[in-house]
Amino acid sequence: MAELLLELLSEEIPARMQARAAEDLKRLVTSRLEEAGLDFKRADAFVTARRLVLVVGGLPERQPDVREERKGPRVDAPEKAIEGFLRSAGLESVDQCEVRETPKGGFLFAVSERKGRRTRDVLAEITADVVWEMPWPKSMKWGGGSNLSWVRPLRGILCVFAGKPVKFSLARGVGKAETGKDLVVGGDPAHGLVAGNTTVGHRFLAPGRIRVKSFADYRSKLRQAKVMLDPARRRDKIAKDAHRLAAKERLSVRPDAGLLDEVAGMVEWPVTRMGAIDEAYMDLPSEVLITVMRHHQRYFSILAKDGSLAPRFIVVADIEAKDRGKAMVAGHERVLRARLADAKFFWDLDRKRTLESRLPKLGEIVFHARLGSVADKVARMEALIAELAWHIPGVDVALGERAALLAKTDLVTEMVGEFPELQGVMGRYYALHEGARREVADAIGEHYAPQGPNERCPTAPVSVAVALADKIDSLAGFWRIGEKPTGSKDPYALRRAALGVIRLIVENGLRVPLARVFAKADSRYGEMEATRKGRLDVQDLLNFFADRLEVHLREKGVRHDLISAVFALGGEDDLVRLLARVDALGRFLETDDGEHLLTAFKRAGNIVRIEEKRDKRSYDGKSDESLLTQKEEKVLYGRLAEVTRKSTPALASERYGTAMRALASLRRPVDAFFDHVTVNCEDAGLRANRLRLLSQIRNTMGAVADFSKIEG
Repeated sequence: MAELLLELLSEEIPARMQARAAEDLKRLVTSRLEEAGLDFKRADAFVTARRLVLVVGGLPERQPDVREERKGPRVDAPEKAIEGFLRSAGLESVDQCEVRETPKGGFLFAVSERKGRRTRDVLAEITADVVWEMPWPKSMKWGGGSNLSWVRPLRGILCVFAGKPVKFSLARGVGKAETGKDLVVGGDPAHGLVAGNTTVGHRFLAPGRIRVKSFADYRSKLRQAKVMLDPARRRDKIAKDAHRLAAKERLSVRPDAGLLDEVAGMVEWPVTRMGAIDEAYMDLPSEVLITVMRHHQRYFSILAKDGSLAPRFIVVADIEAKDRGKAMVAGHERVLRARLADAKFFWDLDRKRTLESRLPKLGEIVFHARLGSVADKVARMEALIAELAWHIPGVDVALGERAALLAKTDLVTEMVGEFPELQGVMGRYYALHEGARREVADAIGEHYAPQGPNERCPTAPVSVAVALADKIDSLAGFWRIGEKPTGSKDPYALRRAALGVIRLIVENGLRVPLARVFAKADSRYGEMEATRKGRLDVQDLLNFFADRLEVHLREKGVRHDLISAVFALGGEDDLVRLLARVDALGRFLETDDGEHLLTAFKRAGNIVRIEEKRDKRSYDGKSDESLLTQKEEKVLYGRLAEVTRKSTPALASERYGTAMRALASLRRPVDAFFDHVTVNCEDAGLRANRLRLLSQIRNTMGAVADFSKIEG
């Protein structure tokens, strides 16, 4: 067994694309290996800022030999049929076929044996094609007449199999292995690169050529050449070094997993240093300082013991310096000082005007060509607050409307214009500066939340109201004009908006009738000329929420089929009530009675469905008590009536546990019915009545949930 090592060396690969690129390289190569019949034991991919690497272990030296057989016509078949078979099999005469006797007579068989090719030859073709097929989100072409599209200019290819180089050119689709001393290629060369067994080390610290024989040799020599290949090791080193530097001053590093991943993807040899923030800028809001450092400079923030921001930052470089980084740190401090000077200027300038004075400017910002300006959106949010207030305990409508009015005004401030990541955050600071009520300021700051599954969900009534108004307005508007998410495309982040609505409602226990609120939100769009011809399909939007709810709950371990079973009842738009029913249903199905009753439901449903199809009639409806002859069917009939009598008021008053316990009492009568009663008896009237009784089982249980949607 042998090992394949492949390295694609390029200019810097954007950090956000690296993990996916490593996965794509591994997937493309391994799938092609499987197609070629080349088994392997392991495959691992690595990525740095400049190189994509794949190592595949346990490969055979050759493909297995393949024996193929094709069955043809009978030996006495018409001549034209035999000639057609020979042509399709690539044979010239019947003498090249085998004749085999079968129970149906003698048949011709075309047998071919294909010797396996050298793995080295196959790899040359596979790797050349994979380079062309890499699916980059964004790619580029560069000079020299190349048609190759790659994320950044490709500078070298290392390909080693069984300790020896696999040489090939990037002539499109014609990668050829080395034959003797000459490299055999065909077609028009797409790129001047030829694969070999050499690479280079760190761009600045060890740029010389490196010759390698295996992955172990490659990794060891790269380490000596100041390249840390494994992203996990780079992340770990950065985190440990940053913690060590902060701990020396009795400080701590602000946790930021996303930034850690990004920075680890920007360097091949991480060197971590600590810098200082000029005290003159420490009176800026902490969010401003963090945003400038994180989003614009890729610095880690440092926290004091009390959790406040300390006047320090961590920078990760990709180079070692003789002065232990003093000049480098000074340069970063100088750049940060200039950035913060801009931020302080914007901070001081913005506070000279009130948020309300900025409202006219919102009319100049287009929210969507067919949905009006941001000012139009603000007006719709204000109108929706009054409707939402009925369902949010403790909300002050006047404060909610005030917060909705001012929520978007920071979009036209200088600070947010320079640092868009701070929208909402700066609105809150400016509102507090003006003396606004705390509830209003907090609602302005939180109305975009939650923007992800891990972001804290607002709980203050006014904040919840404004956040819901913002998201529901967007959902209703885009649904009205038909701009819904499709497949993986969601340009207006409507899935995120729906998940935000779900979290706001569920985590705050709000009894919001979504259908009514959607209709209210849609009514304001009907007043606009551009959307007057559109129509909101409320049920379609509710179905979209059902899908999002399934995703949300699946992450929490809740079965998706239980959500479907309750949603299938229709008319349910109260998420709290729905989840209470789902919870009760889940607990019921975990019991022995619930498990057996689910089986009985499916058995009854299958029998009724089959007989209805055969008889071309429906057996839906109540059975005739006077036609019940056996004790078991009489008991079942009575128990179904009792279950309906108990479960109907229980469901109406949301006592779902009581309704489930009533269902549990059906188990024994249903089991006894199936054990002792023949449904498809000879008496047609009796048979029809018993089928209606089975239909009653389905309908009685169906009032609680659609058990046909439940798996298992």
